[in-house]
Amino acid sequence: MVLGDSLSAGYGISLEQGWVALLQKRLAAEGYGYRIVNASVSGETTAGGLQRLPRALALHKPEILILELGGNDGLRGLSLAATADNLSRMVQLGEAAGARILLLGMKMPPNYGARYTQGFEQVFSDLAGRKKLAFVPFFLENVALKPGMIQTDGIHPTVQAQPLMLESVWPTLQRHLLRR
Repeated sequence: MVLGDSLSAGYGISLEQGWVALLQKRLAAEGYGYRIVNASVSGETTAGGLQRLPRALALHKPEILILELGGNDGLRGLSLAATADNLSRMVQLGEAAGARILLLGMKMPPNYGARYTQGFEQVFSDLAGRKKLAFVPFFLENVALKPGMIQTDGIHPTVQAQPLMLESVWPTLQRHLLRR
């Protein structure tokens, strides 16, 4: 199950073109028997994700939970402590439900100031280290500063960026997959 925001919900593109749909195709092509549930909502914050997670876990009973949240917290300048607490609580809920967790990290643009941007990045790396989580430090590493990879809104990845987003996740995720 992917619990994310607009980056995983496919904002500005069709769902079939998004990285989550591409992940489902890749899993099938490589013989993994997993079915992906995309529980992502555009505009979602960690607080919203935390509210929705218990029901999603009960309904879908995922073996793996990919957490792709926090970007909207950062863009809104929300408290780093609250973001860290929400992410930590989501990890606890996922683990208690028997899911293995893959945390996708995010970074903020430098115009948020060094203190906030460094602290924001640290939220993800600290949680991953403390909980020994599978971790991708910057989910948009392969697309953030490349021409043609971000829509005209300056935030959301294009269709062309989606395979690169999957490639940033795949090596870490693949280590946690079991063939069925």
